[in-house]
Amino acid sequence: MILVYAETQDGKVKKSALESVYFGSKLAALNGSSCVALMLGPASDGGKLGAYGAAEVLHAADEKLASFDTSTHAKVVAAVAKEKGAKVVLFPDSANGKSLLGMTGVLLNAGVVSGVNKLPEALSDHLVVSRALFSGKAFADCSINSDVAVISLAGNTIKPVAEGSEASVTAITPEIPEAKTRVLDVRRTVGTVPLPEAEIVVSAGRGMKDPSNWGIVEELAEVLGATTACSRPVADSGWRPHHEHVGQTGIAIRPNLYIAIGISGAIQHLAGVNSSKVIVVINKDPEAPFFKAADYGIVGDLFDVVPKLTEEIKKLKSAG
Repeated sequence: MILVYAETQDGKVKKSALESVYFGSKLAALNGSSCVALMLGPASDGGKLGAYGAAEVLHAADEKLASFDTSTHAKVVAAVAKEKGAKVVLFPDSANGKSLLGMTGVLLNAGVVSGVNKLPEALSDHLVVSRALFSGKAFADCSINSDVAVISLAGNTIKPVAEGSEASVTAITPEIPEAKTRVLDVRRTVGTVPLPEAEIVVSAGRGMKDPSNWGIVEELAEVLGATTACSRPVADSGWRPHHEHVGQTGIAIRPNLYIAIGISGAIQHLAGVNSSKVIVVINKDPEAPFFKAADYGIVGDLFDVVPKLTEEIKKLKSAG
C-alpha cells in the first residue's frame, strides 16, 4: 500500500495534494496495490482526493494538528504507515513535505529520496526512482533497498486528472504527541498561486530599471494566469518582496513555462529555474548567458517587447 500525505491549507487540500495522490495511484497501479491519502488537521474537501486516485481517505481532524509541527506530524504519519503496512510513504516536495521527509524516514527506518521527478516505468524488487542532481543538470536513478520507501514528489511532475469519483473520508484518532513549537500567528500572501506550485511564472530582473515599471510584468502575468517572480538583486534592492525571489538562494521552481524578462541569467539564478519545462528569455543583450538555457529567446528592448506580447496574447484569448 502507498500512503500519501495530502497537504492542506486553510481547511482545503492543496494542488500539491492532488498531484501527490494522482502520482501515488499510478505508482500503486504498477504493483497492484492501493493508494491511501492521509490528511492531518481540519479540512472539509478530502473526498475529492478519491477522484484523483485515492482508494481511501484517512482524516485526523484533531485541532492539535491544525498548526504544522514537523515532529508531531511526522510521528502521526509514521504511526499510520506502520498500522496500515505502507510500503511507500509519499510527500509533496514542498516546504512542509521536505521537513517531514527525513524524520519520517528515520521513524520508519526507511530509505529516503527527495524530489522524485517522474513515474517509474516498472517496479522491481526494490523501488527505483529518478531525481535531479546539480540543479537539474543531471539525473540519478535511486534504488531504495529498505522494506519501506519514503519519497517526495517534485512539483509539476505530473498533471493530476480526475478519473474517478469522490471517496468517503474515514475519521481516525491517532495518538498525537505534544508539539514542540507553538504557532502564535500565520501571515501568508493571498490571491496568487505559490511559486512552488505555479505552472506559469513571469519573472523579471534589473533590466526593469525601476520598480515603478513593474506594471508591464504584472499585466503579462495576469493575462497568462501566472505567478510573478524576480531575481535576487531585485529582491535585495527592495523592488519586490523576498518571497518572489527565485534562484539558488531563493525558491527553486519547475513550472511548465518560465518567462525571464531583463534577467542576465547568472548561474545562481539558473540553478533555481532550469528545471522549468519551457524557458522564454526576453533581453536586449544578445550575449546574455540566459539565452544558452532558453527554449525560446527574444532579443529586444523589454519595454517594447513585453507590452506587444501581452496584447498579442489578449488577442489570441479573445479569438479563442
